[in-house]
Amino acid sequence: MNDFLAAVLPYAPFLIPLPILLPTFAAAGCSVFARSTPVQRAIAFSTLIAVIIVAMILLLTVDRYGAITLQLGGWDSPIGITLVADRLATIFVAVAGIIIAAVIWYAIAQGIRDGSDKDPVAVFVPSYLLLSMGVNLSFLAGDMFNLYVGFEVFLVASYVLLTLGGSASRVRAGIGYVMVSMVSSMIFIFGLAMIYAAVGTMNIAQIGIRMEEIPSGVRAAIFGTLLVAFGIKAAVFPLDGWLPDSYPTAPALVTAVFAGLLTKVGVYSIIRIKSTIFVDGSLDSTLMWVALATMIVGIFGAIAQNDIKRLLSFTLVSHIGYMIFGLALGTAQGLNGAIFYAVHHILVQTALFLVVGLIERQAGTSSLRRLGSLIYVTPIIAILYFIPAINLGGIPPFSGFIGKIILLQAGAEAGGFLSWLLIGGAAATSLLTLYVMVLVWAKGFWRDRKDAPEGHLALASTSPLVDITEEVEITERDDVGRIPFGMVGATSVLVIASLAVTVFAGPLAAITERAALTTSDVHNYREAVLGPNYDATGEPDEITRRLAPKPAGERQEP
Repeated sequence: MNDFLAAVLPYAPFLIPLPILLPTFAAAGCSVFARSTPVQRAIAFSTLIAVIIVAMILLLTVDRYGAITLQLGGWDSPIGITLVADRLATIFVAVAGIIIAAVIWYAIAQGIRDGSDKDPVAVFVPSYLLLSMGVNLSFLAGDMFNLYVGFEVFLVASYVLLTLGGSASRVRAGIGYVMVSMVSSMIFIFGLAMIYAAVGTMNIAQIGIRMEEIPSGVRAAIFGTLLVAFGIKAAVFPLDGWLPDSYPTAPALVTAVFAGLLTKVGVYSIIRIKSTIFVDGSLDSTLMWVALATMIVGIFGAIAQNDIKRLLSFTLVSHIGYMIFGLALGTAQGLNGAIFYAVHHILVQTALFLVVGLIERQAGTSSLRRLGSLIYVTPIIAILYFIPAINLGGIPPFSGFIGKIILLQAGAEAGGFLSWLLIGGAAATSLLTLYVMVLVWAKGFWRDRKDAPEGHLALASTSPLVDITEEVEITERDDVGRIPFGMVGATSVLVIASLAVTVFAGPLAAITERAALTTSDVHNYREAVLGPNYDATGEPDEITRRLAPKPAGERQEP
């Protein structure tokens, strides 16, 4: 392996744009072959597998040799566009690749099973590929403007995916999602304008250097503005009200990738700007209160739900609080816990939403008032639910328990009233999460369906992309229980991946710890982007000055 990585190292910078370019070209190819489903499937699968391979190679290379950058267009940083592959970015790119590939498999299998001429399947696969492109651009961007571009690309793709089928409820939820996202984007743009007005650059490394000279009040105002923009996308309290109303209306396969991945892009962005730009810890106390409120409010919202999708949407909000907790501690150990928990949560939360899709196919509903007897009817679904459910609940020795232990230890080491308060809140949230997961198990799987208040009814759905609206007797359904292998296979892959996080928790925790250490040391990122001899003010060196374009009429230096 070492010889392989050494051979790859000279070419590694040229691998960095591939997670962005490959899905882009694949989306174009899928659009060209819109009338040929087999060709679309082949393009999508081969592309996403290639992205996973590239991401894994980048992760191993960066973990061994340090951060790698690529300057686009022949312009040196900080003038040109910079793509940065460090441990933090490549971890998220690799996990995102696994999620996108598994959900595409699940979606295609469901479409094959239910295939309807009315479903806009030709738009579905290209939109997913563009979503992958935007997510990867967000992770790899070395400047704030292209971080914004990555956000907008995956948000546009998510608008399409959320409203596929065009039903009234789905369009209504989609409009709410679009409006909230537009507000978030406008706040993001306003934050970018504030940054450029204050420091005159969009390069993240150079912003961090110049921001040190900005008055603390101005710096806190800029940081607060960006936290609001990213907090909306990450669904932290009190900016999370849109999520439980938007996600449950979408098909389970769409909700899965949204819940598992898109909110983590917001978390990643907060980690990135806090560790490279706003390193003074001025808003750490505020973030701690936000983390505590997010955990508690989210889990109490989950307890009040009768629909599994809405319940999982609230647990999603709740567990974002764990990541904000680790980040707010302001220590490398806390950041290690946040990164490890993010990896765990992406896999587990996505798997749970895919299981909900299996439940809907098997039982015709996701309402706990209508479910029962699933453990007897489909034991495989029971197993696929039980493993990630207890993992999310933090039962040892699963990765959810390990991630929480890392966070709690980091909080104890940090000390202070807020840290101990958050430790108590995290422990209570974990217990309540286990309670709601067991509640779903007891009502949906263990209870006899005839004992459910509405056990004789089901929600009719003609296809996965058409809204579920009609109420019929369960005996009238002719498609209940007909689940294609691909849906079960894709869900099983994610469940196995979540178990792999547990089995290989030691090596993974070592990687996330190294990622946290290098991310916490701001000079690592600045040296990777600006070079080892970067100016203390973030100004480009003499070579970069000569490469920079001159105003019209000014003599160009040789």
